[in-house]
Amino acid sequence: MSEKTTCVVVGGGPAGMVAGLLLARGGVEVTVLEKHVDFLRDFRGDTVHPSTLRLLDELGLYDQFAALPQRRFERWGFDLPDGRSVNVVDFTRLRLPHPYVAMVPQWDFLDLLAEAGRQEPTFTLRMSHEVTGLLYESGRVVGVRYDSPDGPGELRADLTIACDGRWSQCRREAGLIPREYRVNMDVWWFRLPAVKGVAETLVPRFKDGSLVGVIPREGYLQTGYFIRKGADAQLRARGVEALRRDIADAIPELSDAVDGLKSMDDIKLLDIRLNRLRRWHTAGLLCIGDAAHAMSPAGGVGINLAVQDAVAAATVLADPLREHRVTDKDLAAVQRRRVPATVVTQTLQRLLHAVMERAMAGRMPAPRKLLSVIARFPWLSVVPAYLMGVGVRPEHAPKFARRAPQANRPARTAPDA
Repeated sequence: MSEKTTCVVVGGGPAGMVAGLLLARGGVEVTVLEKHVDFLRDFRGDTVHPSTLRLLDELGLYDQFAALPQRRFERWGFDLPDGRSVNVVDFTRLRLPHPYVAMVPQWDFLDLLAEAGRQEPTFTLRMSHEVTGLLYESGRVVGVRYDSPDGPGELRADLTIACDGRWSQCRREAGLIPREYRVNMDVWWFRLPAVKGVAETLVPRFKDGSLVGVIPREGYLQTGYFIRKGADAQLRARGVEALRRDIADAIPELSDAVDGLKSMDDIKLLDIRLNRLRRWHTAGLLCIGDAAHAMSPAGGVGINLAVQDAVAAATVLADPLREHRVTDKDLAAVQRRRVPATVVTQTLQRLLHAVMERAMAGRMPAPRKLLSVIARFPWLSVVPAYLMGVGVRPEHAPKFARRAPQANRPARTAPDA
């Protein structure tokens, strides 16, 4: 079975759904292919930063987003030995309509975008459609091959946008190889029972080489325990009791909650990668989001950078796609627009990794001198707040995609055919 569309978006994550929605609002016939039957994935990034909240405002979707179950954080701080808490990041100092980070299950966020897309006549979302390869004609990508519940098929398109993540099948088939940057840590993700008063400001804790971060969610604590890269098997062999002790030593308030870890099977490994393509595109194909540049969890900015890539792509490409005249120069323009922000953000993440690695190795204490300076001059907290919450080059919704606020309506969860 072979079909035709103007633009096929591979991957229904934040970048893919935003790109699909905005292009459809620009009058482009667009089809998003998502390999899973629904958006219910555990331990996805769930941070929605102020720049993305402003984008939702511009798209007329903020009121619906605000109605979703969520936790909101206005500050990010550390505890000093004298008992004081220092706000290293203070989003309330930003002059933005929504100066906070919203913690929202990503499946709810994606369902919201999918429902908004369904209101556009040129938007199609196909769940349970796994892309298995690219279609070529005369050296140009002209669409994709896929497997679906109805069997294999082909979808031909003027442009394929790869939003299929850090292990991108499209990127690999196109021969685009990212440059890898050294990262000496991975992270274990797991859930702990909710504990009143814990992690109200997203405070990470260092203790004897252990770094633990806790994010409060609805009814539980999503917890990240950083480990040396490649040490997963060795540390798992210590058993769950050793992990419970490490967590309780770092965050004594969790001494009872650690009993919620029943076995090491409850622990999921996140392989931290930091890489970037030298060239984000080839004839007929554009990579954005993690497919173009995998980000580390540092700062939780990966989703928001991917969303900004999608906004830039739609802004630049909507007109040439609608008129069926998209060229390599158009694709290169998207990369030029987004590369500076990506480079600066990844450079800051690499510096933060260096500090974290030294602290985990016991070669430096938690940065108390820096914390003391910020405690003395609290207005300095606006700098990291801007870098985390807004970014180097924030993107605004193009005029053709803007809408007035819509009335709240329940999101549909049934997948499209």
